[in-house]
Amino acid sequence: MLQELKALAGRNAGEAGCGIVSVCSAHEWVIEATLRHAIDGVGPVLIEATCNQVNQFGGYTGMTPADFRAFVEGIAASVGFPLERLILGGDHLGPNPWRDKPAELAMRHAEAMVAAYVEAGFGKIHLDASMGCAGEPEAVGDNLAAERAARLAAAAEAAAARSGVTPPLYIIGTEVPTPGGALEAIDHVLPTEPEAALETHRIHAEAFAAAGLSDAF
Repeated sequence: MLQELKALAGRNAGEAGCGIVSVCSAHEWVIEATLRHAIDGVGPVLIEATCNQVNQFGGYTGMTPADFRAFVEGIAASVGFPLERLILGGDHLGPNPWRDKPAELAMRHAEAMVAAYVEAGFGKIHLDASMGCAGEPEAVGDNLAAERAARLAAAAEAAAARSGVTPPLYIIGTEVPTPGGALEAIDHVLPTEPEAALETHRIHAEAFAAAGLSDAF
């Protein structure tokens, strides 16, 4: 199913409206409803957890990535949803839960979190290191965010090799609400300009290359 997710990027270049719904919830009823709705289909179902919901310390749900996988798979079994059609994702994985800490400590926690997600078999990883940590601006610059994202990808690749699982697919870009949703009232959303997307791609490609991760990119 990861190959189908990867193929979306290529198909989207020539087809309007090509994508996949990402259900980012740790609520049992939401997950059950999602799987019941999709059970008669043929494509993958993507269920995600944020860095605040689920991390190596338990997050606000009390679940580690391995716990969350078992939780979702248990619901899938109860409704008869085939696990081979299930993709688990990690959303906004980065230093956000520890942004009140010095950057180096926050990043070490983030690396351990990403590794835990990968080792638990999460196939889609959104790298988001755009937020500032203690003593930094609220949002760091694009170059530093990309460098930190590459550092997290290195931790993910190492975890995959160490545990013998397939390396995940990565999502980059941070022009979305913060983990858990926007912190202020919003009545409209501005679409990303093509130039901004291209610049994000370029900066991250350079950061990944500098970290020896061009193949992962």
